[in-house]
Amino acid sequence: MAKQGRSDSRTLDGLATAARDAAGPAGRGLPPVHLWNPPFCGDLDLRIAGDGTWFYMKTPIGRPALVRLFSTILKREDDKHFLVTPVEKVGIRVDDAPFVAVEMAREGGEHGLLRFRTNVGDWVPCDSGHQLRFAPSEKGGLKPYLHVRAGLWAKVTRALYYDLVDMGEQRMIDGRMMFGIESGGEFFAMADAEQVRDAG
Repeated sequence: MAKQGRSDSRTLDGLATAARDAAGPAGRGLPPVHLWNPPFCGDLDLRIAGDGTWFYMKTPIGRPALVRLFSTILKREDDKHFLVTPVEKVGIRVDDAPFVAVEMAREGGEHGLLRFRTNVGDWVPCDSGHQLRFAPSEKGGLKPYLHVRAGLWAKVTRALYYDLVDMGEQRMIDGRMMFGIESGGEFFAMADAEQVRDAG
């Protein structure tokens, strides 16, 4: 059996080449990872930290273009994350969410569409297909997440969370007064209105 470090190095290089091949011409869109079901080739010593930094063998990957490339072949199955090409699938570790939403813009006025930019440069609309959800934070308050695609989520930064609270509103939902955000014709409830006021 090959030593772990040697295997990982070969696999990382191979993944980068295969990902470039799968991406095809620039501007064609994301590779169709949902159509690929290659054999599982083991876990790679690659971790996405809670702040969105990618680490390979405990060293940050300092090339944004490589991180962007690998982000396009991310796939989630059950609660595990993988990098997938047409010929192989390797497991990686994700501390929280694989993406971070770092910028927000609103189109169409007060009740228009919110768009979020992720740390790898994708702009994602907040709508029925890309919903916001809110989870309890270990430090108190709430952590927002935006669905990016196919079970992959982006954690919304704390600064943007406060922006969301500032633009939020109260609505009666199933007999309860809820506090939330409207975007893309959908209302995304954060929590009970009183709870959100106390959480800030």
